[in-house]
Amino acid sequence: MTDYLIFIDIEASGLPINWHSPYSEEGAWPSAVQVSWLIYNKDGEELKQEDHYIKNSDFIITPAAMEIHGINPGILGIKGEERVPVMQKLANDLNQYKPLVVGHFVQLDYHILSADFHRAGIENPLANLPVFCTMMATSQFIWNPMPKNLRLADLYSYLFYKSLQDQHNALSDAGATADCFFELRKRGEINDKLIESQQKFANIKNLKSKSGKLFAFIIPVIILALLILFAHYL
Repeated sequence: MTDYLIFIDIEASGLPINWHSPYSEEGAWPSAVQVSWLIYNKDGEELKQEDHYIKNSDFIITPAAMEIHGINPGILGIKGEERVPVMQKLANDLNQYKPLVVGHFVQLDYHILSADFHRAGIENPLANLPVFCTMMATSQFIWNPMPKNLRLADLYSYLFYKSLQDQHNALSDAGATADCFFELRKRGEINDKLIESQQKFANIKNLKSKSGKLFAFIIPVIILALLILFAHYL
């Protein structure tokens, strides 16, 4: 495991329209409305805490998203910061500590933050860092009729026998993810081998946009070839 870990969580303006879209595609990716991260050393000591709200100067928060996290334009008008300095602070920490990036359903955080790095005109440090998803790592705790994946609140309650407070606040959720990670590591459920194995899951980082475009190109070609073949024998 790396010497440092960053536990990161966001609240977003909505959900991705198309997970295969490039970050540059306008309207395809939601924006982060709250970005929080905690930096720990590998011994579980917290070194740094950051919590930021992003001004909604170029995005609209969907009603469904507001219903979940309760962040609205009024709150962002008071607490919101410009995106560029916030993303630069995050980039600086990622570049300085070169940590293992940990999240619960980290794929969502990874891609929305990557889109925001693109919007901010900042080179994306996440692309060069290892990532780890506590949701993927805890599928063994699922019991029927539970869903396919445990929500963070479910995992937290399972491990600590108490409810997760202040859910859908990015700072609270990042802290809960850290608590869960170190508890699972203490129990032997998370080890270096598991962390390494997750680096092979392309679906965490890769958008597969190239393969998606290739698939979209190949199918019409195959259909055209079949039509030509049938026409030849008719």
